[in-house]
Amino acid sequence: MSRMTIARLAEAAGVGVETVRYYQRRGLLTRPDRPSGGFRTYGESDVRRLRFIRHAQAAGFTLAEVGELLGLDAIDDRTRARAMARSRIAALDARIAELQASRASLIRLADACAKDVTGACPILTAFEERD
Repeated sequence: MSRMTIARLAEAAGVGVETVRYYQRRGLLTRPDRPSGGFRTYGESDVRRLRFIRHAQAAGFTLAEVGELLGLDAIDDRTRARAMARSRIAALDARIAELQASRASLIRLADACAKDVTGACPILTAFEERD
């Protein structure tokens, strides 16, 4: 792929132009120099970096963690990268457990709501009682 404008870069990476600019402000993506009278241009390595950022975020990493991962890649620190991935897995496992517990509670409430058609719906009263 040849050199491209910021709009083409954003399109190639599946993000918006403002997202590219935001990542540049955060230091996750470099802002190339502007040739005299011309546009800044980007290359395939910028597309790969943007895709990496997007995928790492989709896996649940914060932008600070994404920045650290990018830095680890530059120095090939697999030990730290592996530790970060395992930490993220543990956080995902905890979130999955929370979601499964919420699902089970909703199933119980929906079943209770279906059984008794008199009085207040258990679903509505359960949410009123929460802090």
